Amino acid sequence: MLKNNLKYISFFLVFLMMSCAKRGSITGGLKDTLAPVLESSSPKNFSTDFKGDQIILNFDEYVKLKNLNKQLIISPPMKHEPLITPTNVSKVITIKIKDTLQPNTTYSFNFGQSITDNNEGNAMNQFKYIFSTGPYIDSLSIGGIIKDSYEKTVDNFVSVMLYEVNDKYKDSVVYKDFPRYVTNTLDSLRTFKLENLKAGKYLLVAMKDKGGNNKFNPKDDKIGFLKHFITVPNDTLFELELFKEVLPLKAFKPIQASGNRLLLPYEGKQNFKLSKPKIVLKNNTEILETIVTQFPKKDSLQVWYKPLKADSLSLEVSKEGYDKKFTFRIKDQKKDTLNIIALQNGVIHFRDRFTLETATPLVKFDKSKIKLINKDSTAVDFTTEYDEFEQKLYIDFKKEPLQKYNFTFLPGALTDFYDKANDTLSFKLSTKEFEDYGNLILNLKNVKRFPIIAEITNKKGDVVLASDYSEGKTKLQFDLLQPESFTLRITYDDNKNKVFDSGNFLSKTYAEEVFYYQKEIDVRTNWDVDESIDLSIPYNPELEKKEINKKKKQEEKNRKAF
Repeated sequence: MLKNNLKYISFFLVFLMMSCAKRGSITGGLKDTLAPVLESSSPKNFSTDFKGDQIILNFDEYVKLKNLNKQLIISPPMKHEPLITPTNVSKVITIKIKDTLQPNTTYSFNFGQSITDNNEGNAMNQFKYIFSTGPYIDSLSIGGIIKDSYEKTVDNFVSVMLYEVNDKYKDSVVYKDFPRYVTNTLDSLRTFKLENLKAGKYLLVAMKDKGGNNKFNPKDDKIGFLKHFITVPNDTLFELELFKEVLPLKAFKPIQASGNRLLLPYEGKQNFKLSKPKIVLKNNTEILETIVTQFPKKDSLQVWYKPLKADSLSLEVSKEGYDKKFTFRIKDQKKDTLNIIALQNGVIHFRDRFTLETATPLVKFDKSKIKLINKDSTAVDFTTEYDEFEQKLYIDFKKEPLQKYNFTFLPGALTDFYDKANDTLSFKLSTKEFEDYGNLILNLKNVKRFPIIAEITNKKGDVVLASDYSEGKTKLQFDLLQPESFTLRITYDDNKNKVFDSGNFLSKTYAEEVFYYQKEIDVRTNWDVDESIDLSIPYNPELEKKEINKKKKQEEKNRKAF
């Protein structure tokens, strides 16, 4: 009996140990990778003859709303945004419509990636709730691609809109009215698709709508459009190029920055190097002598004037039909003084121009008081060029490899607007060997027209490192480039002013055409790169990504082999 009892007790203890071990090994099972599922809705999805003001969505698990303000797209847009609740975790989402719905209209609520499950954050991909206030659901669609007219990459969250062209249509519709239909590229797409459309005639517009109000604000927004109206149905793949309009000049009240300088804020990106405004500064009826320069990295001009005793001044700004007058008080303040810095220090590259930047504008240059010698104390010839608007003095000279140069500016070499001259200045520079640089030859094919602006930029395309202007030649050479991976940008300069010109919606003007080469161009030390560029092949960022990944894999393979 005791033996049997001991046997049962031993068996029971082993069972307990196995159970404990089993419980300790539980890890929670497989990770949930499934998105929530809509189990039911009231009214049903794709309902017709919708008359209510409330929609209830029921899901198979607890869900939460994530970035709803960015992800939700309602088409047609509503003047008053619906109330969507709850904001916390729930199996039910309620949409309370606060707008008067248009008759015989198909409405689409595209939630993008905003509905996710509570545990793992799995998102319902592009979930749509669709209904019609009429007897049927509109089912037509159009699609296309978004580009940027000048930048290498396009913005995310670009709205694409259709405005109905009828007897009430005016060009001002993009500024004042909501579009009939709208979609958005969200955070990852360059393509768009507008769905649930009715047949008709429309204006097609793309907009980087920073205000999120479905209306065009030229001050902040980019816009792209087609000059001609489109008809739906249409199986064309449309292409829209975004651009930022150049706003008309608008000046604001001057700000006294010092005892001899005013800041004149302005609105609208202006190319003042091509066309500067006329600025007249007066003390009562006396016109004061001034110099106007650009305030660095700000939308403001600097108006330099000789110190004077006065309580107030007046200033008039005029440019191409724009005229504005200001009267403002001034105070006795500390005055700006001459200060000179060199933008190159130590090594100067062969393509660089030795540049001095001045705190006050210069007016006199005495070349006899500027000395340039090499390491053998031999005088080197040079030329100077002064950019008054940028307050930069450029000094050009022939640079030899492995050479040392010493610039000396004797007192009085440079004199500013206030008759202040420099003290003795000395700058030492040195060069590298030619073999430390690379050369690039571009052979252009299928150039549509001339002239063109060819620019070698950094990878992102936001810094120009070298440029050339061609009125017919297709072979371009860029020597002595610093080793780097470059991007090539070609601009068709149709108005021949040697700068890129943006577009304008009201005048129905597109931005000048820009071409980006598919691949990055590698220029290496002591290498000559001869690259054929076919300008008939449009830039495709997906192909560029493949090329970059291919290059990275090859570099990794070479590294391992080494």
